[in-house]
Amino acid sequence: MKNLLTFIGLAAIMVLSLFLAVITGDYGPWYFAWLVGTTMVVLISAAGAIMFDRQDEEQQQKQGSIH
Repeated sequence: MKNLLTFIGLAAIMVLSLFLAVITGDYGPWYFAWLVGTTMVVLISAAGAIMFDRQDEEQQQKQGSIH
């Protein structure tokens, strides 16, 4: 049963992908680049925010141990 649901889910993704490819036509690569670029910007921004927060916590811990 699990294999059947997986197959149906993958088939639905394939149909949706084909539909989007037909709709976008020649603009497909542009939309793909836009989606990948937007995703990368969001992920890099999130990683930068996490790194900044961690560095800020370490700096506060160092200042707290000095005083």
